[in-house]
Amino acid sequence: MSIELKVPVLPESVSDATIASWHKKAGDAVKRDENLVDLETDKVVLEVPAPVDGVLKEIRHQVGDTVNSQQVIAIIEEGAVAAAPAEAPKAAAAAPAAAAPKAAAKGADDLSPAGLRVATEENIDASKVAGTGRDGRVTKEDLVNYGKGAPAPAAAAPAPKPTPGSRPEERVPMTRMRLRIAERLMQSKNSIAMLTSFNEVNLAEVTKMRKALGEAFLKEHGVKLGFMSFFVKAAAEALKRYPFVNASVDGNDVIYHGYQDISIAVSTDRGLVTPVLRDVQDMSFADVEKGIADYAVKARANKLSLDDLQGGTFTITNGGTFGSLLSTPIVNPPQSAILGMHTIKERAIVENGQIIAAPMMYIAISYDHRIIDGKDAVLFLVDIKNQLENPQRMLLGL
Repeated sequence: MSIELKVPVLPESVSDATIASWHKKAGDAVKRDENLVDLETDKVVLEVPAPVDGVLKEIRHQVGDTVNSQQVIAIIEEGAVAAAPAEAPKAAAAAPAAAAPKAAAKGADDLSPAGLRVATEENIDASKVAGTGRDGRVTKEDLVNYGKGAPAPAAAAPAPKPTPGSRPEERVPMTRMRLRIAERLMQSKNSIAMLTSFNEVNLAEVTKMRKALGEAFLKEHGVKLGFMSFFVKAAAEALKRYPFVNASVDGNDVIYHGYQDISIAVSTDRGLVTPVLRDVQDMSFADVEKGIADYAVKARANKLSLDDLQGGTFTITNGGTFGSLLSTPIVNPPQSAILGMHTIKERAIVENGQIIAAPMMYIAISYDHRIIDGKDAVLFLVDIKNQLENPQRMLLGL
């Protein structure tokens, strides 16, 4: 019986998708719920699993093709058995020889969760696989191809060293996600009257609290107590007091949100994504830390769903994880503001007439000046500063 493999139903905000990669070829056996194809949208990569056991009889759309919701992209013959190719043993035997030298490969410690799963299920030594990812990292696709005995992609070969005086260039098309990011950044720049204000915060009290209670927190909740939960909770409390900052523009209307859905910027190999922590005003510190950790794992494994990225009334981005001392974050429309965190540096400050060393961080708020006055933006940032320098305040809702 022939079964149609269709593009999943896409939400209204996503018009179409692009076929990023096929994990099977025509004639291959497939198992129910096995991922057959990756579809790249403007926001996430969707995996399309096999609906039944059988054989992939026909592939109707190739890598790079644009497809729409519910469009048929392949045909599966249910219950059929794939014929073993005559040359399969030779190809399998040749696979080790095709791999790059061990010194050029990455170890299992650098694998993504999806890659680790493939390596474990197929009993593949990741150190013998040529990596085509960033900085030679072994990707899930590399492991799948290695398991099939397929030769490494051309990208896996080391680039030739430029000769003296040469001026090498490489033209690479943007991915859909990168194009969408570029589009939204230009939309923000061209449609928002954006302004940025700065302040600095002394994180000594937060650092003391993390040191004193971090071990007990981990034991009780199974997740580390990081700095991010303090910033998220402080932002949620400040948003209650400054609803202009928690608003968004819709045409000539301003929408004031009576809840705090905070987008957390997460960096991935494909670009920056902003999954949403919903109803932060009702979340505990442990809930926030677990939510952020879960999104980080899903983002690296390309497992974020479109629902994870929809909405959000305010955004927090942390350039400090990469060493940024100061920056001007860009508002994520239709939101009206974004908080920028930066690296923590021990600096000399004056406290009670004495010069002391303290863990200091510059913080920034970029905001839409059309609906947020400078006074409100500055007071909002000062509110966050006061909470973080006196973390007991946020525990008491002050």
